Amino acid sequence: METRNTRDKQSIQHLINQILPALAQTVHQHIQPVIPMFENFVLEQVVDTWTKDPASDLDDEISIEKGNVQQVGLRLKLESFNKPGAEPFDVTKNMLFKLEYSSYTVGPDKNSPWLEKVYQQRWEKYEYEEIAEQWTEELIDSISAQLVK
Repeated sequence: METRNTRDKQSIQHLINQILPALAQTVHQHIQPVIPMFENFVLEQVVDTWTKDPASDLDDEISIEKGNVQQVGLRLKLESFNKPGAEPFDVTKNMLFKLEYSSYTVGPDKNSPWLEKVYQQRWEKYEYEEIAEQWTEELIDSISAQLVK
């Protein structure tokens, strides 16, 4: 397979088909103790087909096929906290892959990068673990903040 070092259809598909599922699996392992506290749990992949590349034509359609998607990621939804003595609440967390021309960043939003990678660069096991741990810490902080309201 030819190595691609720019954002294009193949590099985006690699992220969606290889990296995101492996990261989702690692995240799921890390948040396992938290899941039973809620009635419903969803961990899904997301693809942003709304955000346009500032350098693109206004009429350009945003799609994986065109290789011009700007963001992909994971969304976690924990719904209806169900512990006695606490008001039910929901928690939603995003993990965003901000796709630049020759690299991408991973973080909880587009302004807080935790990791930067070049397209097609192999992820090491420790990188999956570190990202999952950081995200889990933010999730626990969000749940704790809701409980002290």
